[in-house]
Amino acid sequence: MALGLLRRRRDKGAAAADAGLRLALPAGAGSVGWTVVDPVDQPMGAVEVTITALDTHQVAARGITDPYGFFVAVLPPGRYSMLAIAEGLSPHRETVDVVGGHSPAPGLVRLQPARQLPLPPPGGWAFDPPHTAIRFIAKHVGMAHVHGRFERFDGAIRVAPDMSESSVQVRIHADSINTGNNTRDNHLRSADFLDVERYPYIDYRSTRFAYRGGSKWVLQGTLTMHGVSRTVSLDTTYLGTVNGGYGEELRCAALATTELHREDYTLNWRSMLARGIAVVGPTVQLELDVQAMYRSPDMPTPPE
Repeated sequence: MALGLLRRRRDKGAAAADAGLRLALPAGAGSVGWTVVDPVDQPMGAVEVTITALDTHQVAARGITDPYGFFVAVLPPGRYSMLAIAEGLSPHRETVDVVGGHSPAPGLVRLQPARQLPLPPPGGWAFDPPHTAIRFIAKHVGMAHVHGRFERFDGAIRVAPDMSESSVQVRIHADSINTGNNTRDNHLRSADFLDVERYPYIDYRSTRFAYRGGSKWVLQGTLTMHGVSRTVSLDTTYLGTVNGGYGEELRCAALATTELHREDYTLNWRSMLARGIAVVGPTVQLELDVQAMYRSPDMPTPPE
């Protein structure tokens, strides 16, 4: 996906209805753009923007606004979800349709002061797989990036009356890794990397919830992968609760991210490194985009 950041000062005398971005689009592609401002209409730089394809749940574009609050992405036609996050302000999410050959005028996103969102009611919450994605990005051959996801996983949240005493447990089926390339995926499943026959699961179990203010939390816990357990902190944005879905279930949502160092888990691609080929970079960006459904006041986390 092509992603561009226009770093230009907007002419204050320009008409409010811009004629369009006037980008040189690849054949069949379209674009979307936004100007992000704070509650008093000042442009906001360094706002985190994530664009996700609604049909595949894959991240299509990710970046930050330029110093003038501007962000633009060039994408294949389709329907996408845009999420804008800034420290101390409420997250903004909206759905947008990208039309091939079109560069519409940028939309305006006005972020509002963060408020303490109502926390989920105490009890058990189960991950909703069709509306949850576990994604990763790894550098490939020192330059390009590989985007992937895990297709099968189970997860649950136990919300305690004191939120800081809540817990999260996630189990990922390692053999469900999917980067869109069968040869690469089979190699990732092999003994050179995840070794899924010996280590079929990747497990995360939280040990502490810590509140950072606004909608921000930090989850501390243990990630076990490839037979190795390490302490991992997830930077988490809580997105609130809503009654929704086919059965009008009570749902909560959050976006959690972290950076993993593959050598912490002895993922060294031994056969490649022995020949001096660094196929995968030293870090992997991991993201959990979670929707969970309320199940019962005392539902346990997934079985061992």
